[in-house]
Amino acid sequence: MAAFSGDILKGNTLTLILTLIEEQPMYGFQIAKEIGRRSEGTFRFREGLLYPALHQLEQEGLVESEWRFSSQGPRRKYYRLSPRGRREAARLRKRWWAFSSAVNQVLGGQSGE
Repeated sequence: MAAFSGDILKGNTLTLILTLIEEQPMYGFQIAKEIGRRSEGTFRFREGLLYPALHQLEQEGLVESEWRFSSQGPRRKYYRLSPRGRREAARLRKRWWAFSSAVNQVLGGQSGE
């Protein structure tokens, strides 16, 4: 499967990040790695996309962060959802499902080549 980047990925970055850290607190590289794993390499979050998005989410009060020590190296900044972030994650997922459903209806509901 082709890797996606650019506008299609940027438009869904916040939804993907919020959904992941809703499950458990994660640090930046862990988020990028998990998105790549779950998408089977289709999504590749580079530092230039991921960290500005995390900073934006933190400024908007959707995520909170804390530094934790690691036994495998330097401290890591972990991100977790705030209560407002949980509501926003749910809203963004609902919006995504409505959008993707409408696109699939237009395309005929098939994932063609």
